[in-house]
Amino acid sequence: MMSPTTVPTVTLQHRAAMPRLGLGTWPMDDAEAERVIAEAIALGYRLVDTAENYGNERGVGRGLAASGVAREELFVTTKFNKRWHGVALAAEAFERSADRLGLDYVDLLLIHWPNPDQDQYVDAWRGLARLLEQGRVKAIGTSNFKPAHLERIIAETGVVPDVNQIQLNPGVIREEARTFHAEHGIITQSWSPIGGEGVHVLQKGVIVDLAERYGRTPAQIVLRWHMELGLTAVPKSSDPERLAENLDIFDFSLTSEDVAAISGLDEGESAAADSDSFGH
Repeated sequence: MMSPTTVPTVTLQHRAAMPRLGLGTWPMDDAEAERVIAEAIALGYRLVDTAENYGNERGVGRGLAASGVAREELFVTTKFNKRWHGVALAAEAFERSADRLGLDYVDLLLIHWPNPDQDQYVDAWRGLARLLEQGRVKAIGTSNFKPAHLERIIAETGVVPDVNQIQLNPGVIREEARTFHAEHGIITQSWSPIGGEGVHVLQKGVIVDLAERYGRTPAQIVLRWHMELGLTAVPKSSDPERLAENLDIFDFSLTSEDVAAISGLDEGESAAADSDSFGH
């Protein structure tokens, strides 16, 4: 049996250490999540990303428990929906997620979408700040927030997110958001980092050519690109071989020219889901 891969960590704003690469769990159901998470943790994954909206927190919790790895070695992220956008409501969302996960605390709790038309995300953020103060979560953040949304929560609360998790891959490189995050010490986390539905970055010539040159898979090239840019990422796979491959990216580097060539696949901000109009 090969020894598990050790994933490097990044220290967040509120001092939690988060692995730079983790496992995304959308769209797994409870049964699949339970199986895949136990397998992934055996390979060396320590960050697991779920959400209320995925409907698999119970399975994720069972997989974490089945892994046999100590709780303090694991980093668990979940997210809540717009019905919980309020100070007290965010605490209730946390309680419900923690209960489904079977955990006393969550490492990172995120507001899943800003839902600006509802205009309650600042109160949701106040609720997260309170949970952080109480030690019920180790880190707090946002998902799918644009710089304007982030600017507002920081201005109105004085609390900066640890993480903003956004759709980010070579087809949509989110330069403006990444720059804003870097200026404020917010860690960028990429969801759908190797593409996802309707995004075919793995078939692009530049990726295929680099994969051949480095003797790697196209997915490994793309995930390494995220690492070279200083990002963190949560690729999803339920295939044991691919789970191992996605983790096996810490023993090689891309040149700055390679990184630029991959970034050249960017289709612009319009290729990303618009969080001013979409959310749940």
